Amino acid sequence: MALTDIWFVLIAVLWTGYFVLEGFDFGVGMLLRVLSKDDTDRRVLINTIGPVWDGNEVWLLVAGGATFAAFPLWYASLFSGFYLALLVILVALIIRGVAFEFRGKIDSVRWRRNWDRAIMVGSTVPALLWGVAFGNIVHGVPLDAQHHFTGTFFILLNPYALLGGLATLTVFMLHGCVFLALKTTDTVRDHAIALAKPLGSAAILCAGGFLAWTAADHGGWAWLFAIAAAVALVLGVSYAIAGREGVAFVCTAVAIVATTVTLFAALYPNVLPSTTDIANSLTTTNASSTPYTLRIMTWVAVAFTPIVLVYQGWTYWVFRKRVTRASIPSGQR
Repeated sequence: MALTDIWFVLIAVLWTGYFVLEGFDFGVGMLLRVLSKDDTDRRVLINTIGPVWDGNEVWLLVAGGATFAAFPLWYASLFSGFYLALLVILVALIIRGVAFEFRGKIDSVRWRRNWDRAIMVGSTVPALLWGVAFGNIVHGVPLDAQHHFTGTFFILLNPYALLGGLATLTVFMLHGCVFLALKTTDTVRDHAIALAKPLGSAAILCAGGFLAWTAADHGGWAWLFAIAAAVALVLGVSYAIAGREGVAFVCTAVAIVATTVTLFAALYPNVLPSTTDIANSLTTTNASSTPYTLRIMTWVAVAFTPIVLVYQGWTYWVFRKRVTRASIPSGQR
């Protein structure tokens, strides 16, 4: 396997890790005021992701950095064509991060309510737009012979990409709902389990349609991974309704993994297809860095990736217990 192919796979792995981990973060944020009856419940929800949400975003930074270093033309075309959409995602993530930090700074109901809304919006916007972005990456965008994006922002709002956005939005919300059932107790857990059925129905409808469309367009391995994703999603909903949230969370995570693999399998060997002329498409070959750059990156990845994985795994192990209302100190906001 060529180094270009290896780095295509590694970037797929990074995006998969980001969607699985940040996916339940987004889900918790979107459900912040849906599954809580008072401020203590909302503090419980925030505390389930408090120790890990910022670490989960590291996967996004590494995926972006790896794309820039391994496939600079892909990175350049993405950021020129998707500039507005990516800027909106960035602003939403910044607002979300600030909201987590500022929410408890002032003992005011109105203050906390406004920051809660910021968390919900800052979680919903990226969850939707990441699906739209990857839908366009797989579907293709207009590129000229110099690989310059020649379309407009509204070209990105095509039916396939919008369905991809609804798929990620609903699946991440379901993933977060199951995570809350796994990490909480009492009424919050009960409400999360009850919400899993309607959320699961929406996720199966949107994600199933998106996966079927993707597999029908690209065939091959995409069908295998799409079917695996759909089966895992259905099982996740079934186990969640049955109150087996641990197995359900594994299933929703597998569904996200299989969905991301479906997209990258459908994309390969392209990294950004051109809808203007297939000859203008960016591929793993014509968009890559030099072999020397890829060799250096490979050694760096081999040396440091295990350290990062061990550290993040240790973090999840330390904070593995359920969060209860009793664990919220009196007066904490």
